[in-house]
Amino acid sequence: MSTEESPLSEHDGGEFDFQFSEKSIRLAFIRKVYSILLIQILITCAFIAVFLYVTPVREFCHENPWTWIVALIATFVLLIALACCPDVRRTWPTNIILLGLFTLFEGYLLGAISSAYEADAVLIAAGITAVVAFGLTVFAFQTKYDFTTCTGALLVCLIVLIVFGFLCAIIRSDILNLVYASLGALLFSIYLVVDTQLMMGGKHKYSLSPEEYIFAALNLYLDIVNMFLFILSIVGRR
Repeated sequence: MSTEESPLSEHDGGEFDFQFSEKSIRLAFIRKVYSILLIQILITCAFIAVFLYVTPVREFCHENPWTWIVALIATFVLLIALACCPDVRRTWPTNIILLGLFTLFEGYLLGAISSAYEADAVLIAAGITAVVAFGLTVFAFQTKYDFTTCTGALLVCLIVLIVFGFLCAIIRSDILNLVYASLGALLFSIYLVVDTQLMMGGKHKYSLSPEEYIFAALNLYLDIVNMFLFILSIVGRR
């Protein structure tokens, strides 16, 4: 009997090893993204809690509007740096530092916004957001439908939503504002599914590189934050 291994068995073993390695890398990537996302959410929740229950902090923010203006400008600058500069968001530890600063400024803004609502409304909105985000994440992992092909249509919807928001700011109608908030919550719910599948890779048409863990965490964080703000706007009108 020949001691040589058949080429077919070598090919199968190599392909299996490659697929196993690719799956391991993808799973490690997903764990890293969700670990970063969890830290971001905890920091944001801490800011919101401080603004809701520590009166001196809330009063300081209301008496010094320049603080949230600075936070808003810093948020946009950091967002542009992380979203538009691949070398920046892939370079350690610059990417973690910038994402940490972005989360701090964004947490301050969300705390300032939440302080304009009753604590009960904020807690209800946070609970609804958590349930919806969890349900959509499970759906994104389980469904056979590829939502990553919808990115172009979602971008068009986002532009229309922004224009509609300006219209609502001019007309100032409670009904239009409610419709705007509902559409915004729906749009970012779909974005959450899309960004989750982009992170998953696999058989989806489009996927993120495992090197883009900062970009993936940033996308998911922004989806959840925007969904929370729109839901808070709806709940806060009761």
